[in-house]
Amino acid sequence: MPSIDEPERELPEGLRALSADVHRELRALDPSAADRFTGLLAGTWGRAMRPLPDGEVFVLTGDIPAMWLRDSTAQVRPYLLAAEDPVVAAALTGVLRRQLRYVLADPYANSFNAEPDGSGAGYIDEPTPDPLVWEQKYEVDSLCAPLQLAYGIWRATGSLGHLTGDDRFTRAARRIIDLWRVEQDHENRSPYEFRRLGDDAFDSLPRGGRGAPVAPTGMTWSGFRPSDDRCHHGYLVPSNAMAAVALAGLAELATALDDPGLAADAAALSGEIATGVRTHGVTTGADPRVYAYEVDGLGGQLLMDDANIPSLLSLPYLGWCDPGDQLYLRTREFVLSDANPYFYAGGSAAGIGSPHTPPGHVWPLSLTMQALTSDDAAERTRLAELVLRTDGGTGSVHESFHVDDPATFTRAWFGWGDALFAELLLDLTGRSTARLHPRLSTTELPSR
Repeated sequence: MPSIDEPERELPEGLRALSADVHRELRALDPSAADRFTGLLAGTWGRAMRPLPDGEVFVLTGDIPAMWLRDSTAQVRPYLLAAEDPVVAAALTGVLRRQLRYVLADPYANSFNAEPDGSGAGYIDEPTPDPLVWEQKYEVDSLCAPLQLAYGIWRATGSLGHLTGDDRFTRAARRIIDLWRVEQDHENRSPYEFRRLGDDAFDSLPRGGRGAPVAPTGMTWSGFRPSDDRCHHGYLVPSNAMAAVALAGLAELATALDDPGLAADAAALSGEIATGVRTHGVTTGADPRVYAYEVDGLGGQLLMDDANIPSLLSLPYLGWCDPGDQLYLRTREFVLSDANPYFYAGGSAAGIGSPHTPPGHVWPLSLTMQALTSDDAAERTRLAELVLRTDGGTGSVHESFHVDDPATFTRAWFGWGDALFAELLLDLTGRSTARLHPRLSTTELPSR
């Protein structure tokens, strides 16, 4: 099990230059933001990223000694803006190759150990996971993460070198497509079950670990949310939107790799999932119509949003739609209101939390995402300043904090929150990572 207290590594030249430029520009806006950015950029590189002898890179999620597929892509995304530096590009490739190793080992797992030593979260799960697995909670967004990172490296460097040399990427991509197709018909084709024994049995999926009943919709089933909480219904709408976009990006990549079969399969599945979201993922019998958070294809719909990404709030960031899309704007108004059962307001902040954390706790992830998906400059600046002043005096972006007392927080070191806030600070200086994300054509997504 890796220690979370290893000495920090120095930034390579490309990241030092990026850090200095952004620090200089942010100082004119807010000196505390400038200093925070420098710390955030160095923190993930120096503490969380652990180079391995084979050239792969293990990424600690923070104060938990495991690597999440989703978190690790988010944690290194700011470095794409310095990927012209060969040291940075090699590190990003190392993260991707580690992710691909994990997908090929167990595509149903969400988080992994550095070594196959059986380390885990301390729970007793059935079936017993592979020794390389930290936790086998199947989440659609986990499999989006390596596809996103592979696409981002390509767009940032103009090179396909991170995908060549062996067939690991194409094998992993095929594995993802095959699994998502199986999970389009979870009831009849899926082998996945998840049961957790003992005091934490609430994490078990119902029906003996199979999950609540679903009917086919074109979307692909997920057992758990990006919060690692179990889904109430099987089709998690924002995760399916994310999958449709990731597959569209994979189709582009496969075309560049001269693999027309993979490109066609990725594009076809992207279209099926996107159609499923548009057809089944929008509320029925409600006025105004908005995106649901989860549906089951049997008439069940869950109206809420969770701070963890993918979320309904994050749909433009994911590349699913434009920020001005009318259906999105109606959904945004809903999730940022008391109608969302996980929207909290207090003396220090107002924003979206999660059932994963105590009531009254807002996640900086949601505040940052609210800023990244806003076209209102004043709102973006206000939210950045809010995240800065609600760190409980620690200088870190926490998992969550209480809306009346930022000194009451969860997760002392939460790498995902640090990295997304660094993205926002980059964005405020005109250095958006959005151009490095795949997108669906807006012509395919008519407003409702």
